[in-house]
Amino acid sequence: MADKSRDPEALEREIERSRQQLARTIDELADRVNPKNVAQRGADRLKEEADHVARTIGAMVRPSDDDDGEGGQIDKRLVLAGVGAAVIVTALVLRRRRRRRR
Repeated sequence: MADKSRDPEALEREIERSRQQLARTIDELADRVNPKNVAQRGADRLKEEADHVARTIGAMVRPSDDDDGEGGQIDKRLVLAGVGAAVIVTALVLRRRRRRRR
């Protein structure tokens, strides 16, 4: 049988605390699986990766000392345009996949 030495008011407070904690946990889970939030996290990750790739490629593409600077800039622009095109194609592929799942 139940322990009679426990105060009913203490039990009610404990139940209320558990209920509030459960409500917070459910709210956090709902926020995590919200499609808008999931999409935002994916977009943020994609932006971070694109920025990282752009910085890495930018560090590799430097104008040589014997150039007047123009040749290096054109090469850098072409590389950055290629990276931009790759990011756009990736975003379009991901969007198409998401639409097919629905």
